[in-house]
Amino acid sequence: MLDFSRDYFELFGLPVAYPVDQEQLSERYRALQQALHPDRFAAAGEREKRLSMQASTRVNEAYQTLRDPLARARYLLSLHAEEIGTGSETTRDKAFLMEQMELRESLAEAKRRPDPYAAVTDVIDRLARQSAGLVAQLTVRLDAPAAEDLDEARELVRKLQFVYKCREDAERLEAELDEAL
Repeated sequence: MLDFSRDYFELFGLPVAYPVDQEQLSERYRALQQALHPDRFAAAGEREKRLSMQASTRVNEAYQTLRDPLARARYLLSLHAEEIGTGSETTRDKAFLMEQMELRESLAEAKRRPDPYAAVTDVIDRLARQSAGLVAQLTVRLDAPAAEDLDEARELVRKLQFVYKCREDAERLEAELDEAL
């Protein structure tokens, strides 16, 4: 069936690295899901059905983790026996925190702007640039990392968590604006 002791990268036959070939990941995901899907084991015994369900769940979890840059970075840090915490930790970079506060203020003011969509789109664009920059830095820090690289990667993950949260808030505001039409 499936070797549950294998890490997510091994499961998909990918190198243990931050950059992931998304097309290859998707292809291998589809192949694994096709082979392990519980429907294929409908006539099997209860044990095989349960193992199929567990394997399918594990493949889904691995796929969701590896396709998301933040989840993948957190997972890689966990493979290096680095505790990343619960997500409530904050960055030490005061300039970054100030920039996040400014973005949040822009979101708070967006509804009062003549073109609220433009204001929200501006914030989303800025967050996308921040996210891309942080992902690029994580790629460097998580490539054969030394201890100081892991420390910096943890800091980058904390920043990326801020960016993700702000992006969720911006997308939620955008949906509110759509509903108000």
